[in-house]
Amino acid sequence: MKKFKGISRFLLLLFTVAFVFGSCKEKQSEPQKTTTDSLLKPSYAKGFYIEKKDGYTLLKVTKPWPHATKTFTYALVPKGNKKPDGNFDAVVTTPVSKIVATSTTYIPSLEALQVENTLVGFPDTQYISSPNTRKMIEEGKIKELGANESINTELVIDINPDVIIGFSINDQNKTYATIQKTGIPVVYNGDWAEETPLGKAEWIKFFAPFFNKEKEADSIFNYIEKNYLKAKQLVAERTEKPTVLCGAMYKDVWYLPGGKSWMAQFLADANTNYLWKNTDETGSLKMTFESVYDMGVDADFWIAPGQFIAYNQLTQENNSYKNFKAFKNKKIYTFSNTKGPTGGLLYYEMAPSRPDLVLKDIIYYLHPDALENYTPHFFKTLE
Repeated sequence: MKKFKGISRFLLLLFTVAFVFGSCKEKQSEPQKTTTDSLLKPSYAKGFYIEKKDGYTLLKVTKPWPHATKTFTYALVPKGNKKPDGNFDAVVTTPVSKIVATSTTYIPSLEALQVENTLVGFPDTQYISSPNTRKMIEEGKIKELGANESINTELVIDINPDVIIGFSINDQNKTYATIQKTGIPVVYNGDWAEETPLGKAEWIKFFAPFFNKEKEADSIFNYIEKNYLKAKQLVAERTEKPTVLCGAMYKDVWYLPGGKSWMAQFLADANTNYLWKNTDETGSLKMTFESVYDMGVDADFWIAPGQFIAYNQLTQENNSYKNFKAFKNKKIYTFSNTKGPTGGLLYYEMAPSRPDLVLKDIIYYLHPDALENYTPHFFKTLE
């Protein structure tokens, strides 16, 4: 997922072990009446909710990034309807016909809702792996906008999208502030800050009201949820839980998922014993080689070993890797060698929207008799 080129390749490494990881209230002169049924709260996602108002949709993003202290409030107004009274961070006319997206994780949602043809601009298009969207890039229908942290504002103004769906690690994004001054709405998406697999996937419902696709989004998510829970149930009753190690060294630090992280939840739902499951971090742990070695040298499996895709790469980096049980038994699995046509990692782009496939991949390798005829989508055995 080229989601963070500008936030640095260092943060991309954190995503190898886990996708790491208040309030601007609406002020209305005359509060509009709503019913209990008009409040649409996701079942798993914690970062947004939707309210159906009289003549518009209110979208509130409560967690655009970890530890956010402000809620962002957006009014989505159907064409022809009057702009509602109130204090909004952006007002977007719907249905959207031209959109700029800034993360590859948004591509699967747009394609699932069959609105990818509305995508007219993207920063660092080389990281997009989807064949359908790549075809649009090659046909010149999607403009390259530069790096995410410094989007080419002149190109954006020239494209004049109905909305930019952006992400940030804080509220200090000067590029977005500049774009908003031109009158182009910027809406924050916080899917990356969700801490559970189904929570990330449920952000397809965030995109739905921009295109009047709420029913379609519900149907798509229900399918993913059903598949995920069915896969989880396959191994839920097993008493033997394989022990699991994750991550790898980067410079002098071994990064691995915290016990309350996205990846740790996958490992729990796959009925494994992740050795750092009792830690409280929702993002990445930072460990010394010695501390990981002491706890993980006898782990049965090793999942997502950083950027490494081959056993000889591991030993070239640190010869002590060969002492790990998972190395000796060739039980190391990576997603870093599953790439799109231009080198983007499929896992970064698709995994947040298809947690059911990620869970099945893990179950396939760690409980090999549970899904005998399954073909993994993201993870492969180290070369």
